[in-house]
Amino acid sequence: MAILVVDDNRKTVDLVRLYLERAGFSVRAGFDGRQALRLAREERPDLVILDLMLPHVDGLDVCHVLRQEIGAVPVIMLSARSTEADKLGGLETGADDYVTKPFSPAELVARVRAVLRRAEPLIVQAEARFGDLVVDNVRLEARVAGETIRLTPREFRLLQALARSADRPLSRDDLVERAFGYEYEGLERTVDVHVANLRRKIEPNPSRPIYVLTVPGVGYKLAREPAVDTHIRPRTDT
Repeated sequence: MAILVVDDNRKTVDLVRLYLERAGFSVRAGFDGRQALRLAREERPDLVILDLMLPHVDGLDVCHVLRQEIGAVPVIMLSARSTEADKLGGLETGADDYVTKPFSPAELVARVRAVLRRAEPLIVQAEARFGDLVVDNVRLEARVAGETIRLTPREFRLLQALARSADRPLSRDDLVERAFGYEYEGLERTVDVHVANLRRKIEPNPSRPIYVLTVPGVGYKLAREPAVDTHIRPRTDT
């Protein structure tokens, strides 16, 4: 598998490359945001390791563009910033994991493997339908009223987890386990962030959701039979 590593610190790139190549991955390297976008478009890597602070185009903007152009590629974001707000900001752009510097290269390789495992499709049925919402487990996409909705890998896995337990409430811990795996070390609030992002893309009116419903004191559930207005075109902006 091919990994794109982007960091303006060449020593960091060389160290990460060494450990990834020892683990059997092929590695391409970039050192600024423009290179990151060019290489991602040309190479179509299986995963991108992306520093937050990059010259020319910062990591958040790079991640945002990747999500628009290459929606399915997993992204691990690197940063010296370690506050909750920083982590949430990175995850809100669609990053699949957030690793703070300094980090263990061996741990980073383990996180790469974990993210790639979670990105593998889990086929239960070809597709599941909930009113005008279709969860397509073959094409790994969601459609609302026939329109394909661009979701990040993490958002799609979250939707899959909810779809497999339609009408049954799942706690945030349940969703972490089912959608992201035991290796996930994100904050509980990041589940709310991903749900908010998912709603913004699939709901006719994100402030009054009809698909992904909040269950007070428990968590979230996907409505098997959405209530009303499923014919309204969803918002697809990211």
